Amino acid sequence: MPFDHELQEEGYEQTVKNNDLALTLLPLPDFNMLISIITPVYKPNIAHFKAMVASVLSQSYEYWELVLVDDCSNDTELTELLDEYQQHPKIKVHQRLSNGHISAASNDALAMTSGQYVALLDHDDLLHKEALKAVALHLTVNPSASILYSDEDKIDEQGRFEQAHFKPQWNPDLLYSHNYVCHLGIYKKSLLDAIGGFRLGVEGSQDYDLLLRAVKVCKATDIIHIPYVLYHWRIAKGSTALAGNEKTYTEDAGLKALQDYFHDEPKVDVQLGLLDNTYKVNWPLPDTNPLVSIIIPTKNGQALVKQCIESMIKLTTYSHFEILLVDNQSDDIESIRYFEQLACRHNVTLLQYDHPFNYSAINNYAVKHAKGEIIVLMNNDIEILSAEWLSEMVAHVSRDDIGCVGAKLYYPNKTIQHAGVITGIGGVAGHAHKYFPKDHPGYFKRLKICHNVSAVTAACLAVKKSIFEQVGGLNEQHLTIAFNDVDFCLKVQQAGYRNLWSPYIEMVHHESVSRGTEDTPEKVARFNQEVAYMKKTWGAQLQADPCYSHWLSLIKEDFTLK
Repeated sequence: MPFDHELQEEGYEQTVKNNDLALTLLPLPDFNMLISIITPVYKPNIAHFKAMVASVLSQSYEYWELVLVDDCSNDTELTELLDEYQQHPKIKVHQRLSNGHISAASNDALAMTSGQYVALLDHDDLLHKEALKAVALHLTVNPSASILYSDEDKIDEQGRFEQAHFKPQWNPDLLYSHNYVCHLGIYKKSLLDAIGGFRLGVEGSQDYDLLLRAVKVCKATDIIHIPYVLYHWRIAKGSTALAGNEKTYTEDAGLKALQDYFHDEPKVDVQLGLLDNTYKVNWPLPDTNPLVSIIIPTKNGQALVKQCIESMIKLTTYSHFEILLVDNQSDDIESIRYFEQLACRHNVTLLQYDHPFNYSAINNYAVKHAKGEIIVLMNNDIEILSAEWLSEMVAHVSRDDIGCVGAKLYYPNKTIQHAGVITGIGGVAGHAHKYFPKDHPGYFKRLKICHNVSAVTAACLAVKKSIFEQVGGLNEQHLTIAFNDVDFCLKVQQAGYRNLWSPYIEMVHHESVSRGTEDTPEKVARFNQEVAYMKKTWGAQLQADPCYSHWLSLIKEDFTLK
């Protein structure tokens, strides 16, 4: 099973060159705002420490200061080096008389800063030579920015760069799952003062804790992603850059930080996630469980429908739901009889849609008959695997800021069919991590953690009925078969909601068993028309998915590099 960096190893050297060229070509802003870099120091590898300082000294942007705080390393060679650095007009040095650990040392550094913005730099890592120029440029474009963060990669002992993490724009649910922001982090100094700087007691995840407390008191629009690799994280023995479990205490500290973040929401529970240094936020169900209307369109397909509904009835722990089975001109006697038998169940309603197949129209029709506050659109070829699937969906959909919620869908051969939708792939949209092994961690753990996505497939999609109606439902005029779910999710996103994908909602999707393939001239023509509609309607937005990165492929669905 490949590791994260192997997903994007091919072509990485060229991507590094492209990144460097792009940074070099950025205009140097006419901007003289001082940026303070703070670095707590404790018994560093001297060669790595010198390289770190050299990376700061080589910055193309000149308005900076470096604040070094030695946390009582009691290292003669380090002390002599710090004395030498202190002679530089842009470097400030403080040597603590007692060891207070990283949060205390960082707070000492904060107290010594003069800049309006503060950048965090570890004592053995490196800044790209254009890092502060890129920060300054983004500050000129976003003068109200409170938090900025960049892409990053890692540097090994041989000086080779690898494991680049190309990040999305601000993605709250990804942050609740793990600290994807990490390096390089830049904060408005007044914001850090307002939250009291670093907190003692969460050492190991002090940056995560600082970030969580900071985002809680600033606007989402003031959190800015800088889409360049500005930070090189040192891979060294004992570092979390080497492996997440190198410092096991970091996971416990991160859990405490996240639990404290939600302290004013006592019904929210936070637990450890499926991978090291990941977390699962369990959002509460409403006090009164809302009725969920599960809509399943079908034409014939007795065996598929039976498998779908029986797996649902057998496994689903959330009991307050109704099933709306929409029969679209079935002509198989056995299927018709079975559907009529299902309709005798207290929570199953059989609806007849006696018109040519139009996926959007069928679901819009069913929603009008739905009694539930929450709608689940579901294909007839879904097989439920996880008992808590509906509880998980209802909990997320019940959040005020969440729109559509999607599932982790597998092919029958236990590979990934759907793990969220990325716009722009193939021209319109593609499924993230398609064909990956069932248990693969994904690109920087994303197959094992909740995160925000631009769209999810309607093969299993949950949304409040009020939001469905607010955005006008599915487009039954222009998108009768394909991309109606993507269009719908983008409308929901445009209305101000975040869409979400969860790995805890697991199902098998026996895809296209009932619908067939696009193999006739008529179907091909219709598909091309729907592609054209999506491109005309959403334009350049399709090519700039905020939950993805422009450095990653729009041809493949595997997070490889462009």
